[in-house]
Amino acid sequence: MQNLTKLAYKLRRDVIEMIVSGKGGHIGGDMSVMEILVTLYFKEMNVTVDNFKSGNHDHFVMSKGHSVETLYAVLAEKGFFPIKEVIEKFSKFGSPFIGHPNNKLPGIEMNSGALGHGLPVAVGMAIAERMNKSANRVYVVMGDGEQAEGSVWEGAMSGANYRLDNLCAVVDRNRLQISGCTEDVMALDDLHRKWDSFGWHVIDVADGNDIDELSRAFDEAKIVKGKPTVIIANTVKGKGSPVMENKASWHHHVPNAEEYAQIIKDLKAREEEA
Repeated sequence: MQNLTKLAYKLRRDVIEMIVSGKGGHIGGDMSVMEILVTLYFKEMNVTVDNFKSGNHDHFVMSKGHSVETLYAVLAEKGFFPIKEVIEKFSKFGSPFIGHPNNKLPGIEMNSGALGHGLPVAVGMAIAERMNKSANRVYVVMGDGEQAEGSVWEGAMSGANYRLDNLCAVVDRNRLQISGCTEDVMALDDLHRKWDSFGWHVIDVADGNDIDELSRAFDEAKIVKGKPTVIIANTVKGKGSPVMENKASWHHHVPNAEEYAQIIKDLKAREEEA
């Protein structure tokens, strides 16, 4: 099997190149969510260029749409479009590779930007798959700051009400948002108990940047019956280089030349170690 940890660090470099080229991007959250998307697209989900066209595949919603750079990097690696094109055109005038998911691009099913919308849409997708008697599953990735949105909890209530065991949500729990620590801005803990009280099966992943831990969580989610599952993945914002890690100021930041050089060096070193 492909070494997915190495791949995650390679794709982080693609994300850095995108952000530097486009002169903007949500770099911190891109880095924290990378292993989640790599595990989903290269191990868990039945999504390919060919079956995407037919509609008969697992479904993915990037609710934390501001981390679209990671989604673009993963989809390019899957063969949906060339990574060179993404890097050259990202966030440029007239480009389809905009700063939030664009469903005019292959591989993307839902536009997202305003936080809190992804889970309700994923609930609808899961209901549709059940009505079609399909084995396809629905996955949605949310940010932890996004948990302050009321529509998230309406979606949570609906998912449990309809017993959607074909639905799996992931919370990228990096504990930082644009204005600081989540617990200072809008306290979330105990997040496990909140989701449990809404009727979801809750899986805590201690290291949400560890692909083996994530894989075990997704495998567990697949065998849960009668309720949806949420995986709370404890990640590191800016994962990959001490220049960025656990710093709220890197929520949206373009590296300068010195920062860029150090980050690329750190990412290459971690890729070699993996």
